[in-house]
Amino acid sequence: MTSRLASITIDATNPSVVADFWCAVLGWQVIEEDDEGIGIGPSDQAWPSLEVFAVPEAKSVKNRLHFDLRADGVSTAVELERLLGLGARRTEVGQGPEVSWVVLADPEGNEFCLLSRTVQDLPNHE
Repeated sequence: MTSRLASITIDATNPSVVADFWCAVLGWQVIEEDDEGIGIGPSDQAWPSLEVFAVPEAKSVKNRLHFDLRADGVSTAVELERLLGLGARRTEVGQGPEVSWVVLADPEGNEFCLLSRTVQDLPNHE
């Protein structure tokens, strides 16, 4: 027997803003919503989903876990501009100028990276 990753949870003071941001970034949709939080996922209901739960306190330290994204079907530069247009912002977490990825943050400051190689640049991409 093994476990299956069911969902990844993000704490937020404003769950709807964070859920809307990640829906736009990933092309996902809200799959459930209640007073405690919002679940989002792909239209085919594939796992894992993201759960955005309300918390009273704002983010205060660097994430210990973060997402790494790859542009898919467009250049990394085009995807970076799209993410910035959706409300992401560049952030510093101690990365040096020599890194090949861009560190960004969602509207509540949760860090994520946009990797330099696109999905199509990967060796085993079909």
